[in-house]
Amino acid sequence: MKISTQHTLKLLLTAGVLSLTLPACDKQLEEYNPSGLTAEAVYSTPAGFETLVNAAYSYNRWWYGKENGYSISEMGTDLWQRGAGDVNPDLTEYTTLQGSSAALTDLWNRLYAGVNVCNAGIGRVGQSGMTDALKKTREGELRFLRAFYYWEIVETWGGVHFTTEEATAVQNTANKTPVETFYKQIFEDLTVAVANLPTTTTDYGRVTKPAAEAFLAKMYLTRGQNREAADLAQKVISSYGYALQPKFADLWSMSNLENKEILWAVNYSKDLSLNDRVDATLYPDGHPRGGNNGHLLFLMKYDDQPGVIRDIPYGRPFNRFMPSLFYLNLFNEKIDSRYAATFQTVWLANRAVTGIAVGDTAIIASKYIIPASVKAQKKYRIWDQSAVYRPNGTISGDRIHYVTMKKFMDPTRPTIAEEQSARDAYVIRLADVYLTAAEAEFKAGNSTKAADLINVVRRRAALPGKEADMLIKPADVTLDFILDERGRELGGEQLRWFDLKRTGKLVERVKKYNPDAGASIQDYHLVRPIPQRQLDAVSNKNEFTQNPGYR
Repeated sequence: MKISTQHTLKLLLTAGVLSLTLPACDKQLEEYNPSGLTAEAVYSTPAGFETLVNAAYSYNRWWYGKENGYSISEMGTDLWQRGAGDVNPDLTEYTTLQGSSAALTDLWNRLYAGVNVCNAGIGRVGQSGMTDALKKTREGELRFLRAFYYWEIVETWGGVHFTTEEATAVQNTANKTPVETFYKQIFEDLTVAVANLPTTTTDYGRVTKPAAEAFLAKMYLTRGQNREAADLAQKVISSYGYALQPKFADLWSMSNLENKEILWAVNYSKDLSLNDRVDATLYPDGHPRGGNNGHLLFLMKYDDQPGVIRDIPYGRPFNRFMPSLFYLNLFNEKIDSRYAATFQTVWLANRAVTGIAVGDTAIIASKYIIPASVKAQKKYRIWDQSAVYRPNGTISGDRIHYVTMKKFMDPTRPTIAEEQSARDAYVIRLADVYLTAAEAEFKAGNSTKAADLINVVRRRAALPGKEADMLIKPADVTLDFILDERGRELGGEQLRWFDLKRTGKLVERVKKYNPDAGASIQDYHLVRPIPQRQLDAVSNKNEFTQNPGYR
């Protein structure tokens, strides 16, 4: 939905629906109601109820395309290591991960607020004044979103607080609910969503039936229902007219964001003023959401080198995250186009200096070892493997200069200092559905079908003339190969931690491929610590306790 959630959430707050969120909520947020309106008055009208549904979507903006979201969903995996600017090293390396984590505290509050808005809407949709058909659709959307938020909650923290009732006053107790109860509700909500949602929408950003089915297939896969996962994912692939983009690189063009590969995205407005950057009414605790910030976080510092000054095409480098040597070596760039489409390795001079003209090569970053004799002949600066990584993957360099992931860069930003981007954050795209189906088929014992599905994705990724070289055989399919392929295709798209946890490979692969985090990760890190602020707020502290392994 290309909408501003600013007015939506203002109305929601004044109506008091968020006054309950959880014991950890700020007092100002709990009591702010300048208009005197009530939820009953606002949400008994179709226009008022629409503000609730729109607000329910908005909580995804705290996660997708945001630094804390990347830290929780991508870092601490096999693909990434800490850049010099990383602000959440506890999540990247596990060494100090405790309930004091600011990122986890923020996410906890936002996800439970989102759940509560969904609970409110599901309970009130019958009195919304909408037509029966629209009631059905909006309930389907709210059911999907509640399932989605609860999936993020239960996978992140395990069996924590659960309710399907709207909270209308501050609560001072919390429950510990089995994981199975969460998933029972997730499946129930998604069943309703699939039944109620339309197959298409003209309001980009709203969830549809095929998106709900794709997510349901992922939930089946997560819970080991492999046949159901494979069949439903295949239905999504075959039934709705979605198609992979002709080239992997096409996915990341700012002029091609709404394409036939995308089943669901968190959309950001091209008018950056509508992206809720800072608003004292909406965010009295000072937390801005803004647009997509992914373009900042994966960039190396390039503007400290001769011949290169910061500009819009090269981006604003926050150097938060850097690829692991393992991640770079997953690609055979001689046949696979995804390496060049994912990473930037060359920076051309954008100002003239002695010995370097505008347009000349100024910087090279390489995953290979370049002989010293070759380096000595070059005028440009080279960061090769030996300047950044040791043979075992530990960082030997400065964590500032490295091969840069460029998937999320945005050359349409108006200024070099602009932190916001209008880039939509893809949540479900068709390549993920293919790989979900392949994983399910493999686990169900059908490696031939799994290979066929993977080969669809790999054929699209092939360099011209290299399609045959990219194809795999059934004997090549293993769980590790599937995870490698998901890394090549979906790296950085806020899925990796969940993929490794789902497959039971998180601890094993982090120990094997991420030397920063491998020495610290433990089995108990399969769930995150409950925010200490939440534990301090409840009165039933003997019942609602910290997850094992954390203080």
